[in-house]
Amino acid sequence: MARRVGAWTIIVVLAGVVLFFAVARFVIDIPFITSGTRPDPPSFDFRYVAYPWLAYGHIVPSIVFLVLAPFQLWRGFRNRHLKWHRRIGRLAIVSGVLSGIFAVVFGFFLSYGGALQAGAAVLFGTWFVAALSIAHRAIRRRDVRNHRRWMIRAFAAAIAVGTIRLWVGLLMEVGSLDLRDAMGVGFWLAFAMHVVAAELWLRWRPMPSGVAGASG
Repeated sequence: MARRVGAWTIIVVLAGVVLFFAVARFVIDIPFITSGTRPDPPSFDFRYVAYPWLAYGHIVPSIVFLVLAPFQLWRGFRNRHLKWHRRIGRLAIVSGVLSGIFAVVFGFFLSYGGALQAGAAVLFGTWFVAALSIAHRAIRRRDVRNHRRWMIRAFAAAIAVGTIRLWVGLLMEVGSLDLRDAMGVGFWLAFAMHVVAAELWLRWRPMPSGVAGASG
């Protein structure tokens, strides 16, 4: 019980960090976009204003996924509201896949942290999309156990964005890195931590093979 409460606490905190920075992006970008002006090209904000459809093609679906995915993982909600679990699941997977595809494209071409960040964005963005695709195929086969396992892997990768922000701040403050270098290192550290953490969680708390409650 304590482990489960701890896990949900971490999820809420990291999701809150992601949502905070998403709102901050809107606050910063909308005045530029509506006025037709742009920040200076070397700045961190330039990419979001210069390529808003690409940037927000990632940001908006990622917010939808981040809000909906916990309902997929909340066993009590699934057991009480199976029909809504299925509906929410379809929307969560679609929004997640869209977010992941745009994240890979945006990360490959427009990473502020250069090749180091781009490599992490492409690798883990592809992992995220693959995890959602496997989860979807599993539930189409009524394989609830593997569906849930792959959804956990996908969600762990998604909330790594919150951990990236924490790593970037720490690397700039303690490691004396500039923002560009901190972004590259922070991406690798955060995503690798979350992928490993998901695998450890699945090892410690395996789901019974005969679990009921198929959705799809």
